[in-house]
Amino acid sequence: MFSGLIGLLALLLGGEDAHAQESTPPVRVMMVEQRLTLRVSVRPRTSMIVDWDEHKGPKCVPARAIAGAALAGRDSIDFVLRNRQRVRARFDSDCDGLDFYGDFYIQPEDQMVCAGRDVIRSRVGGSCEIRKFRTLVPVIARER
Repeated sequence: MFSGLIGLLALLLGGEDAHAQESTPPVRVMMVEQRLTLRVSVRPRTSMIVDWDEHKGPKCVPARAIAGAALAGRDSIDFVLRNRQRVRARFDSDCDGLDFYGDFYIQPEDQMVCAGRDVIRSRVGGSCEIRKFRTLVPVIARER
């Protein structure tokens, strides 16, 4: 009983459980003044031997379908969708610096993230407009 009271007191005073910090979701959805904001955590590039073939992509992606993101290069980010598909968001060539930060924000107008309209904003103020989406299909690469 005493340990339960100490745990409750720690939660009330702002203490956080170490387990709660480990299970932070990669995408957080917030509503601010009736406007949807997505905070997306970006995974760093990995050394896995997977190549991606790009195909024509959608004009828009449902905001709630985005489960996470991975860096794809200086001019693109791969969105990992809840159905395990990947969609690459391509930016204009003058967009740089997004790969230096761990999170970014998107504020879609209508619950959809759309190319030619929506902007990705880094935590330090940089922004890049999504030029187009490309659907990614995995290609198993041979050992290098």
